[in-house]
Amino acid sequence: MADTIKNKSFLGHPQGLFYLFFAELWERFSFYGMRALLVLYMTKQLLFTDDMSFGIYAAYMSLVYFTPMIGGVLADNYLGYRKSIFLGGILMALGHFFLTIELPIFFYGSLALLIVGNGFFKPNISTFVGKLYSKEDVRRDSGFTIFYMGINIGAAIAPLLCAWIAEKYGWHYGFLLAGFGMLVGLFYFNRGIKKEVFGAIGGLPNEADYYKKKFGLNKGAWIILGTILSVPLFSLIIKFNHYEHYLVWLTSFVIIGALVKIYSSVNSTDQKRLWVVVYFTVLMTLFWAIFEQAGSSLTLFADRNVNLIGMNAAQTNSINAGFIIFLAIPFSWLWAFLAKRNANPNSAIKAGIGMFLLGLGFVIFAASAQSADLSARTPMWYLIVGYLVLTVGELFISPIGLSKMTELAPAKYLAFLMGVFFTSSFYGHFFAGKIAKMTTVVEGGENIFASGVLGQTTSYISGMSPQESIELGGAFSQLFSYVSVFANFGLLAMLIGLICILLSPLIKHLMAGVK
Repeated sequence: MADTIKNKSFLGHPQGLFYLFFAELWERFSFYGMRALLVLYMTKQLLFTDDMSFGIYAAYMSLVYFTPMIGGVLADNYLGYRKSIFLGGILMALGHFFLTIELPIFFYGSLALLIVGNGFFKPNISTFVGKLYSKEDVRRDSGFTIFYMGINIGAAIAPLLCAWIAEKYGWHYGFLLAGFGMLVGLFYFNRGIKKEVFGAIGGLPNEADYYKKKFGLNKGAWIILGTILSVPLFSLIIKFNHYEHYLVWLTSFVIIGALVKIYSSVNSTDQKRLWVVVYFTVLMTLFWAIFEQAGSSLTLFADRNVNLIGMNAAQTNSINAGFIIFLAIPFSWLWAFLAKRNANPNSAIKAGIGMFLLGLGFVIFAASAQSADLSARTPMWYLIVGYLVLTVGELFISPIGLSKMTELAPAKYLAFLMGVFFTSSFYGHFFAGKIAKMTTVVEGGENIFASGVLGQTTSYISGMSPQESIELGGAFSQLFSYVSVFANFGLLAMLIGLICILLSPLIKHLMAGVK
């Protein structure tokens, strides 16, 4: 069956890649369309405070990347990739549709449905892509970069359309459009199955075991029942998000325990590679913690302190994804071109460059304050250039990290370790919420970036002093709060990137032949 899949190719890649490309495109359309609206919806429609909105947003976005670990285990052992993807897609569509009902129980319940649904969908469609290629296939990085472009086409179009619909007709119509996007994604995935472009990939791991009944229900039915019962639990975690750190600690203990168990059961080569899995997961946690200001503090920064031209604040969420659309194919060609000439930088160096460029992008955001007008609004071109730089950084680290997980992980634990890799976003969004809250202006509160070395760093990059922002007050205080966070965390990311490049020979050794 694997040979049949290899022969069905399109543009030099397995034909199945492009069905997964479109399925993920529309799923990400739904996800990013809703994400672009969420913080603005809470602050403008539901009239939540910035602090409360950041807390809910961070809890939602972190939990969205917590559940893939569970979804990966269930797919590996019981459901298979296909059933997991369908179950996740249906739950996510329901979550978007229920957001159109403006009642607290539906608001928190909808977010919980999206969290649970994403847990089944996200890790398994990415693992599906990896299964289309052998571990030795040089097209692998290129294929994942193409897949990553599909993600970002959806992420680019969604904020533009959903935000326009929301602004013109109402918030709920924007959420409704996001839900229809999810259904279109399932349609494309189902079409690929009917055309048999995936061969036997993604079926039930053990059909007899799956249909074996216990207390009148088979394992699939028990999983669905447990999934439904988990929705109220996640709703409560979002609502009482200030207790989420307990879940973070619990998750960490579970992951560490599972990794120790896996480590003790594999050979020495896989043990070395497991250390690299942990390394990339920690590195991506740091990356997302800073990068994911995009949906929270950067969106409000654009709304309050940027002279926007041709788009509203929610639509600025499409800038990053728009750049990826234009850059993903050239990067895909670049990696393939360099690989043929044995000049492709190893993944550890690429990751270091990605971190460095992420930090540089945020330093550019901070530098925009030097050109602020009398209303404390900065030129839009700083926002665009900053997004361009961090997008290039993202292309160096994120799709490559995704690709490496499918090579580094022992085959028996592939979906679970893909889920572990996605917990980098769980941790990253958790800490991103903490960072975003630092941008909140509190009457009489002290900004930790207003004094000492941190204050001097902020003043040097932004051209703003703490005293000046206090004297001018209002919008200038808010502007200083944003750029002080962007400047200091930007420099931190640049430093981490340089350290990663220095560590790259050690990481390359531990990868044991994986490039």
